Amino acid sequence: MWRKVRRWLYLIHRWMGIAGCLLIAMWFGSGLVMMYIGFPVLTEAERLAGLPPLDVRAVATTPDAAMAAAGLSSFPRSLRLEMAGDLPVYRMVDDKGRPHTVAATDGRVIGAVDAATAQGTAQRFAGKPARWIETAERDQWTVPNGLNAWRPLHRIAIDDGRGTELYVSAKTGEVMRDTHRTERFWNWLGAVPHWLYFTPIRKDPPLWRQVVLWTSGPCVVVAITGVWIGWLRLRVRRRFAHGSMAGVSPYHGWMAWHHVAGLAGALFLLGWLISGWLSVNPNQWFNGRGFDGAALQRYAGHARASFPAPDWLGMLADGGAREIRMTWVGNVPALQVASGQGEITVLDPRSGAPVHWDRAMLTRTAGTLMPDAKVVASFLQTDADTYWYSHHNARRLPVLRLTFDDADHTWAYVDPSTGQVIGRSDDSRRLYRWVFNAAHCYDFASLTQQRLAWDVVMWVLSMAGLVMSVSGVVVGWRRLRR
Repeated sequence: MWRKVRRWLYLIHRWMGIAGCLLIAMWFGSGLVMMYIGFPVLTEAERLAGLPPLDVRAVATTPDAAMAAAGLSSFPRSLRLEMAGDLPVYRMVDDKGRPHTVAATDGRVIGAVDAATAQGTAQRFAGKPARWIETAERDQWTVPNGLNAWRPLHRIAIDDGRGTELYVSAKTGEVMRDTHRTERFWNWLGAVPHWLYFTPIRKDPPLWRQVVLWTSGPCVVVAITGVWIGWLRLRVRRRFAHGSMAGVSPYHGWMAWHHVAGLAGALFLLGWLISGWLSVNPNQWFNGRGFDGAALQRYAGHARASFPAPDWLGMLADGGAREIRMTWVGNVPALQVASGQGEITVLDPRSGAPVHWDRAMLTRTAGTLMPDAKVVASFLQTDADTYWYSHHNARRLPVLRLTFDDADHTWAYVDPSTGQVIGRSDDSRRLYRWVFNAAHCYDFASLTQQRLAWDVVMWVLSMAGLVMSVSGVVVGWRRLRR
């Protein structure tokens, strides 16, 4: 029986490993690229910097009138005032995730934006000459589902010497994404192969998810059988007389490198492959990152499609605002005025006076997020910790962390300056932080706070994985040739 088991171990590892090592080598190589070049995205800082200064003198429509024109019966998920080219507009996202745009000058609904208008918006956004290329539902750089409600998208080329292209929504006229030549090139060697983000697959989310599961899953089997065989063929005390690597391995050449590198990086390899498989949340084992819309509406304390009409000119005479968000916190209205540098000032829409949220009030209001649980602890966190930290994405600090007494030990994160809920965590998400983020990205505080140390660790581990996988590819190719 043991001989049969060993034979199947060798057969599974040998034949599944030929294809598996190709995938694993690709994942390690593309992962190194992703350490420095991420998938194209328009960051909040880039978006605010590209918006023209808000012309509040032209605003003649109230927020209530704009929501009525958009046909909203409840307060939207987001409501903001900004410029679309040279026109001030209200932009809304309703409770179903659908975007609406209403001109702030005369209250007309903007339901479509033609190519010429999109080109003008992109040119003003970039400050450089622009040229319309095409209008399409999606391409390689706009495959994520978060853009679906804004499709189709106008693709606009910017004459800036970097090959920059902007994507402008044909529904709302918003700049949704930017890419440049260098970013696109490296993404073909980084995020696209690493995430299997090829357009024909990624445009169908259920298909893409299954592809990820059924490519990474068998590679986990390859790794487990390889570690088992490698351990069986390893000798430390009674070494091989004609073996290599100081006699600990019976193999020579590429096979010896495959054997020793596979064992040296066994724990890293298994953790990395299994965490990659878990990244798509198979069977929905892990809870979501945020509170649902009903919870956030309870926190806002205001459900109707209404908002006090501010004196825009009196409040914003200096002309430095790029965007104004209208929000409610515990039935208290507030304006979040953002500058081009991303600085946010919170104002009372009735008086124009600065708003400073009381910690006790925010704690009481946060209790509405979970009506069946109580807030048992409130903590103002000023430094990053294991679960709230910046790595590839910046986290706001200080942040108010509120602990609930529910069965999942939920935490709510509230920005004390804006009063907005900006995060959620529970036992499930904290477990995911360890089985995915820690095992896949090694984003431990001791490493992420010292970028050079993180780079060195990731390069050393990735090179061990590359040696193991590339040597497996060579050995497999030689066997196929025979």
